Amino acid sequence: MRLISGKIATEDSFIDFDLRPRRLSEFIGQEKIKDNLKIAILAAQKRGEPLDHIMLYGSPGLGKTTLAYIIAAEMGVDIKVSSGPAIERTGDLAAIITNLHEGDILFIDEIHRLSHIIEEKLYPAMEDFVFDIFLGKGPAARNLRLNLPHFTLIGATTRFALLSPPLRDRFGVPYHLDFYDEAAIQAILKRSATILKVKAEKEGLVPIAQRARGTPRVANRLLKRIRDYAQVMADGVVTKEVALEGLSKLEIDSVGLDDIDHRVLHTIIDKFDGGPVGLDTIAASINEDADTIMDVYEPYLLQLGFLERTPRGRVAARLAYEHLGLPYKRDIQSQPGLWSQKQSS
Repeated sequence: MRLISGKIATEDSFIDFDLRPRRLSEFIGQEKIKDNLKIAILAAQKRGEPLDHIMLYGSPGLGKTTLAYIIAAEMGVDIKVSSGPAIERTGDLAAIITNLHEGDILFIDEIHRLSHIIEEKLYPAMEDFVFDIFLGKGPAARNLRLNLPHFTLIGATTRFALLSPPLRDRFGVPYHLDFYDEAAIQAILKRSATILKVKAEKEGLVPIAQRARGTPRVANRLLKRIRDYAQVMADGVVTKEVALEGLSKLEIDSVGLDDIDHRVLHTIIDKFDGGPVGLDTIAASINEDADTIMDVYEPYLLQLGFLERTPRGRVAARLAYEHLGLPYKRDIQSQPGLWSQKQSS
């Protein structure tokens, strides 16, 4: 174990950090974002200026934090990291922002969870690089304006729509991280296997990539679990057969759906006749947090075409029925005899 900022960190946490690419050349996937970042970084370096403020948004595990660290490394500056829920008071923001140096990067994860008071304090800091502090109360109160070094704010969020328009408009460059294709996930798994010293055949990584939900974080997590399975139940080599057996033990199906995904779909189909049904109702039915369903599970189900969002709620699509091996409700409803028989049973 090692000590970081007064906290004990296990070796696994260092392995997780080592899996992060350190440079844009090592970052796999998101080619359009990488190309645009290369241009922006080179242009800023030629002018001798900090980067414009950057917004990174997309589903969890796609590399927003990794990109923030990479940008800092490419610019050759320090990065200070915080999150929206952690910055509760004006003093918290002041402590962070007044310790920045020229060109530094401030990375705020889950920036959509900043309070309106903190947002108001950020506006002049982002635009004019000043921070106002009010001393005292009542008629004797006075304003102290602190000049800040020119810095770059990088915000990351999974809920871009929840950002207030004034804050959203102050970011010069918004980048949307999309799900990765299977080839990119396979390349990420190959790199991670090398770093983790996992013996894996090329064919053994294919089932993991197919079930990784287009997300590097999920791919790396599955790789570690299959590594464990291979070491205990096989000869330590991740073959296709070993990978399939391990994934079956983890209850990950052929397209990457896990137990929660199946419970969401079966709740909509079995309990509510395919929908529409509200998100809170689904969450209560499976005893899961509504925000977790919206941020973690829904995006992938929507991408697969298994789920539809309507003004009245969520609806299970035909592809979901086909994947689960269930008859499509609308087809049944179009056949009165079958529908009457089902209702009576």
